[in-house]
Amino acid sequence: MKRFVYADNAATTPVSREVVDAMMPYLTEKWGNPSSLHAKGREAAVALEDARGRIAACLGADAKEIFFTSCGSESDNWAIKGAAYAGRQKGKTHIITSKIEHHAALHACAALEKEGFTVTYLGVDEKGVVSVEELKAAITDKTALVSVMLANNEIGTIEPIAEIAKIAHEHGALMFTDAVQAIGNIPVNVKELGVDMLALSGHKIHAPKGIGALYVRKGVRISNLIDGGGQERSKRGGTENMPYIIGLATAMENAIARLPEMVKVAEIRDYLIDEILSKVPYSTLNGPRGDARLPGNVNIGFEFIEGESMLLLLDFEGIACSTGSACSSASLDPSHVLLSIGVPHERAHGSLRLSISNETTKEDADYILEKLPPIIQRLRDMSPLYEEVAKKAKK
Repeated sequence: MKRFVYADNAATTPVSREVVDAMMPYLTEKWGNPSSLHAKGREAAVALEDARGRIAACLGADAKEIFFTSCGSESDNWAIKGAAYAGRQKGKTHIITSKIEHHAALHACAALEKEGFTVTYLGVDEKGVVSVEELKAAITDKTALVSVMLANNEIGTIEPIAEIAKIAHEHGALMFTDAVQAIGNIPVNVKELGVDMLALSGHKIHAPKGIGALYVRKGVRISNLIDGGGQERSKRGGTENMPYIIGLATAMENAIARLPEMVKVAEIRDYLIDEILSKVPYSTLNGPRGDARLPGNVNIGFEFIEGESMLLLLDFEGIACSTGSACSSASLDPSHVLLSIGVPHERAHGSLRLSISNETTKEDADYILEKLPPIIQRLRDMSPLYEEVAKKAKK
């Protein structure tokens, strides 16, 4: 039987057995609507608030600061648009974000520009770190929001959010961070980060797809994105997804408990990076090394190949990985993140993202290292550009 290695955890993760077991009662006998006043409803309401408190504890937050959403993209849109609309009432019509945000954030900002808001897109250095000096030069008393992700989904760069939040608050702006990729990979505490809002998503930490949350600091007022009934303290309409909320709470607690295991994950990450760079010529690491990078993220660019062909051949060998964000994998355009850190178009097209987890073994890494180099060579042997380089190398 062919070996299967899953190295695409940044795209999604399998739902864990513990999460499934926690959810099952709320898919069967505990099916009440938490807004109902009868016994079934009250039972659900108690479970809802218990889950809210458990998630808040994982973030160093208060239970009343947690609002449930359908996913990270909804949380991003609510935070950004909600802060913008609330800020406009005070004459604040400027937003600051970075060029390497998730498309949910970038497209939310683009939509606001069409409504008359001004958006500044901060540049990053070759490692993907946001320019703090550029932020200081751009922020004004008209800035309603600074939105910078905690960790990048493609190249794993961890941003200096606490420093950025301090600058935002000095100018009266709110601070939002998309922590979808960070949760479960690094410690995340809202008070230590100093953020006003934080987004997270369940399916990145072994909960189902279709559940997320938004932390909103007590005292912060943002406009609603979804109006409806009185759910979520009248801030987000729609009957709460009880089974998935219970699953998210369990997944969050498990993710926090697994954080010590990330040391070993980082060791396998570094092993993969070092071995790939040594075994495959004309390869370059995209993003930083060491503690500045998410423990499970490997992103390497290979010259003279197309990433899609590489992924298909790796998939044939039982290795699941990606070329970048799963949300844009259908696009033929090179990654906006890689272009922003200065990667040339041709190398950006030949990028590989391996996102590993605590379940990834040294044997899994060795299997990737066994299969990847010959695949790269096979594709290069079909490339006229590589043929010219090879001829010159022989002279």
